[in-house]
Amino acid sequence: MQIGNIAVDNPVVLAPMAGVTDKAFRILVKEQGCGLIYTEMVSAKALTYRNERTFELINLEDELPPISVQIFGSEPSIMAEGAKIVEEHGANIIDINMGCPVPKVVKNLEGSALMLDSELAYTIVEKVVQSVKVPVTVKIRKGWDGDKINAVEFAKRMEAAGASLIAVHGRTRCQMYSGTADWNIIKAVKEAVKVPVIGNGDIFSAKDALRMFKETGCDAVMVGRGAMGNPWLFAQITTLISKGEEIPPPSLADRILMAIKHAEFSVKYKAEKIAIKEMRKHIGWYFKGLPHGARMRDTVNKMSTLDDLKELLYRYLDQSGS
Repeated sequence: MQIGNIAVDNPVVLAPMAGVTDKAFRILVKEQGCGLIYTEMVSAKALTYRNERTFELINLEDELPPISVQIFGSEPSIMAEGAKIVEEHGANIIDINMGCPVPKVVKNLEGSALMLDSELAYTIVEKVVQSVKVPVTVKIRKGWDGDKINAVEFAKRMEAAGASLIAVHGRTRCQMYSGTADWNIIKAVKEAVKVPVIGNGDIFSAKDALRMFKETGCDAVMVGRGAMGNPWLFAQITTLISKGEEIPPPSLADRILMAIKHAEFSVKYKAEKIAIKEMRKHIGWYFKGLPHGARMRDTVNKMSTLDDLKELLYRYLDQSGS
């Protein structure tokens, strides 16, 4: 897949997820064969204010390209300035968030609220494209609600404004993450624009990804919630689509050892106390469906050091007999 002047080796993409797709997680999924990495969404306004915490989100040190940094906002000049900052910090691609459904984002006319104002959205994309040399992409939804499904027309406007790619989540803003993603809208967008289209929504297995390719004709699939506690999914998808072979699910030992590796990466790039606190949700996902998973999560929630966490996980592995 080609995005502007950026070549992407394989069509499997990590979705931007706030509080999930940090540096540690991005490195893990890249090792599993993810073709394109998206960062957590970053406030363009906070970048222009030189907010220290926000700059941590765009630290791409030790990461392999291509990496797309996603920015959000609703003021064209601020978005353009934020895009320049992101480009200076090594982003290969800049993505504009027009799909986030979270109320605190939408109330500021950001994220998916921009789908209600295609002229403002057009101006934002146009200004950002003019301000940077790297490709600019847009992530959208099916529409605002069942009465305002405008992904096709909106995508065409974003393409006209200079977007090099459109990613489509097959749900409306009002659906949030409930119900089933509408893959037909992804197909409709793909048929309406000339730039590459990424399909997003309900990819929880390699077979789901293969089916999305076949049903929508999309150029790439984007994996979001399906990757939580499951970085192997990227290797499973790439192997199935490239070789027609299925990789078996990870063993219990695989899951425990990956959780440990994840924690080690997290501590490498963040203060230990913060890293271990943030790992709690990831441990919950790694342990989903495992024996005594709930008890393990409760124990992990009381921990604050990497050594304690590793000791607990290794002990669990020993006791399991794996």
